Amino acid sequence: MGVRTTNVQDGNIGETLTSLAATLHGRWEHDPSESYTAKLLKGEEDELLKKLAEEASEIIMACKDDDHDHIRYEMGDLLYHLLVTAERYGISLPELAGELNARMK
Repeated sequence: MGVRTTNVQDGNIGETLTSLAATLHGRWEHDPSESYTAKLLKGEEDELLKKLAEEASEIIMACKDDDHDHIRYEMGDLLYHLLVTAERYGISLPELAGELNARMK
């Protein structure tokens, strides 16, 4: 587990995800030795896939501990890694939104 985030304020999830997705897209131009995101985008596929499994497991453990702040923290990690996965495999946020919208019908 990483260091807990302090002074968390509510935000707009749509704006946050859109901004983060744009930042991640720009990381293709960075050196993987200097950017963790570039390393995940350009590096070994298994490294990213292992991170997805790890973060999902950490959410489960935080839920078992009924630790609200830890759950939120780990959800942030998983969302980041999910967005990196989407970027690596060419799935846009609008496409993902379409997938979720189609399921609500």
